[in-house]
Amino acid sequence: MRTHLRGRRRGAFLAASLSLLLLPPLTGLRPAPPATAAAPVTSDAASGAGVIETPGAVSLTVRPTRTSPGYTVDVAKGEFTLTTRRAGTTVLESATGDTGGLRFRSGGTWQHATALTGWSFERGVLTLTADTTLDGATVEARLTPAADRYQLDWDVKGGSPEQLGLAFDLASAGHWYGHGETETPAGGPYGDQPWPLDSGEVGHENFGPASYDMIDPFWYTSRSTGLRVDTGHVMNVAINEGGEDGTGRFTVESADTYRATVFVESTPLEVYRDYIGIVGKPAKSDAGYEQYAKPLWNSWAQFYTKVDQARLLDYATDLKKNGLDGHTIQLDDKWESNYGNLTFDPVAYPDPKGMSEAIHDMGFDFGLWVTLWINLDSENHDYAADHGYLLKDAEDPTKPCEVTWWNGTAGIVDLADPDARAWYEGRLRTLMSTYHIDGLKFDTRFFDEKCAPHDGYQATDYQRLGSELADRFDLQGAGIRVHWGETAHRAGFVTRQIDKGTGWNSLRASVTQNLAISTIGYPFIESDMIGGSNGEAPPAKDVLVRWAQSASLMPLMYGSTSPVDTIDATTGRKVVYDQETIGLYREAIQRHKRLAPYIWDQVQHTLRTGDPIMRPLFFDFPGDRKSYTVTDEWMLGPAVLAAPQLGAGATRTVHLPPGAWYDVNRGTVIRGPRTLGGYPAPLGVTPAFVRLGAKGAAQAIKALRRPGTPAATG
Repeated sequence: MRTHLRGRRRGAFLAASLSLLLLPPLTGLRPAPPATAAAPVTSDAASGAGVIETPGAVSLTVRPTRTSPGYTVDVAKGEFTLTTRRAGTTVLESATGDTGGLRFRSGGTWQHATALTGWSFERGVLTLTADTTLDGATVEARLTPAADRYQLDWDVKGGSPEQLGLAFDLASAGHWYGHGETETPAGGPYGDQPWPLDSGEVGHENFGPASYDMIDPFWYTSRSTGLRVDTGHVMNVAINEGGEDGTGRFTVESADTYRATVFVESTPLEVYRDYIGIVGKPAKSDAGYEQYAKPLWNSWAQFYTKVDQARLLDYATDLKKNGLDGHTIQLDDKWESNYGNLTFDPVAYPDPKGMSEAIHDMGFDFGLWVTLWINLDSENHDYAADHGYLLKDAEDPTKPCEVTWWNGTAGIVDLADPDARAWYEGRLRTLMSTYHIDGLKFDTRFFDEKCAPHDGYQATDYQRLGSELADRFDLQGAGIRVHWGETAHRAGFVTRQIDKGTGWNSLRASVTQNLAISTIGYPFIESDMIGGSNGEAPPAKDVLVRWAQSASLMPLMYGSTSPVDTIDATTGRKVVYDQETIGLYREAIQRHKRLAPYIWDQVQHTLRTGDPIMRPLFFDFPGDRKSYTVTDEWMLGPAVLAAPQLGAGATRTVHLPPGAWYDVNRGTVIRGPRTLGGYPAPLGVTPAFVRLGAKGAAQAIKALRRPGTPAATG
C-alpha cells in the first residue's frame, strides 16, 4: 500500500515540476498565494529556482542551464522525505521509516524528523520546519539552491541533541563511491575496499580529520549525484550496515548545524569536478619526473624493524646488481636510538654517514622515516615537555597529551606553536645535513582527538600545519597521508596507501583503494609497497610479480620487498625468489619507465584541471553501464586502459568500453563495447589496451607495445 501511494505522489510531483519549467522567466520574489495543487507559489530570479506546494509535498525546482541538467527536490509533507529528481527520475532519496532521513541522537536514542509543519522561500532559501519523534523537539532545515547543487543545512530545536546525521536509501542513487580508505568488517582498509561502496559493508566510526586513513567527507553516485558534509568534527559513517540494510548513514558527532552540499550533475566526473571546485586542485606535484619514472625502494616490508646498516647496504647492493632501478633507498622505522630522538642507534648504525655515502655511490638518493610522535623514554620528550612544545591533554591542559601507537606511548609536537615547529624542523635539518639525507618519509598523524588544539586552532588546522611542514622537504615519492582540508588538496603530495597484506585480496584492494583515493581529490597515488607490508609472510612469487605489473600502470611505483630475496617476518627466515621473478619485476619497472613521458603529461593535465590520472572507466565512459561495477580495470589518463591480472590463473575477463582499442600484447584492434572472456594473461603478460584517437595514444602505444606485435591500424 505504501509503495502504491508513493508512486502516485511522484506522479503529482512530476506534473508540478513540469508546470514550473513552463513558467515565464523568473523576475524575483512575490507573495505566496494560497497553496493549490501544481500552482506556482514563489520563485527566485537569482538562483533560477521556484517552489510549488501540492497536497502531498513542497517541491523546489531549478531549471536546466547550458551547463547544468536542472533538478527538483520534493519534500514529502507526511514523512519528511527529501527526493532529488533529474528529468523526472529519482537520483537520490533520503531514508524513510524508522531510520529517518534527518536523524539525531538525544539521550542515547535515535530520533528523526517526521511531518512537515511549515515552510517559506525567501532570498533564495527554502526554510522547512518539521516535527520529530521526540516530544518537544523540532527540525529546521534550509535548502539553498544553485544551478548544479543545493546546500542543505539543518538544526534541531530542543531535545538536547548529541549527534546529527543524514541517511539515504542507497539504491535510489544507483551505486556509491568516494569516501577514501574504508574501514570494513571484512578487513578494510588493509585488505578490503568495496567498489562500489554499496557492494560491501562500511562501518567507519572514527571518520574524521585526525584519522590516519586517507578520507574525505565526500561521496558520489552512478546516478551523478554527490554528497559533501562540511564539518571538522568526527563522523560515524555506516554504509549497508549488516551487509544488506541498503542505507547510508552519515552522522556528525556534534550538535552543531549539519552542513551538507548535494550535487546534481549529468555525469560522475562532473560531480567530482564540482567537489574539486570547493576543496581545490593541486597547485604543483610534490614529486618530480624521476620519481614518477622510477620506483622508490623503502626498507619497511623487506625488514620491518629488524634492519641495520649492514642489511640496508646489502639490500641496495642486490637491487643495483640485478638491474632493479630506482631513484631512492629509504630507511624506514627503526633507525633511532629511541623514537623521537632523531639520532641513529649507534649499535645498529655504527657509521651512518658512511652508509649514506655508499648508497649515493650506487646512484640512489638516501631517505629517512620520521615522526612527530616522541616516546616517553626519549630524552627529547622531557626537553619538549619542559619547553611546552607538545600538544596538551584535552581533559587536563596542564599536562602534555599522551597517545599510544604501534611503537609505544608518546607526546606529539604541537605544530601550531611557532617555537615548537622551529625546534622540530631545526632538528630535522641538522640530521639531514650531518648525514647527507636527501628527503624524508613523514609517518603517523599530526594530531589526535585525545589532545587539545593550540589556542585559536581547531583539529582540522593540523592537517594544514602538517602539510606546510612536509612541503618544505623532499618526500621522495613516499608522499604523505594528509587529507580533509584545502591545504592537503592543493599541496599536490603523492599519496601512499595504508599497509596491505601480502595476498591476492590485498592486491585487489590496492586497486580499488587507489580508485577511491584518486576520486576524492588526491590524484598522485601509488599502491602500498609492491607485494604488501602488513607483517605477513612475504608474497608468493605470482603475487609479487602481479603486484609489480599492476603498479607499472599506476602513476608511481613504491617498492620494498626485493624480488631477489627478503626476510619472512613471521619466521625470521630468508626467502629467495627465482630468476623469472627478478626478470618480470625488472620488466615491470622498465615498462613504467617507458610510460613515464605519458604519465608526466597526465600530471601536467591534472595541474590544469584537477582531474584524476588513475580513474574508473565510467569517468571517461559514463554511458557504459557495465563500467560502474568493474573492479580490476582502470583508465590511466585518456588513452590507457589497464587490465592486469589480479588473481591466480592465466586468463581473465576484460571489459572494453565504446571505442577502438589497440591490444598492446597481441597487436590487434578491438571495437568496443565488448567483453573479452578468457583473455590470455600468463605470468609474463600484463593486459593493457590503448584507445585509438585519444590524446597520448601514440605515445602510450610506443611505451607498451610488445616487441614483434603489429602496429596499430584502424
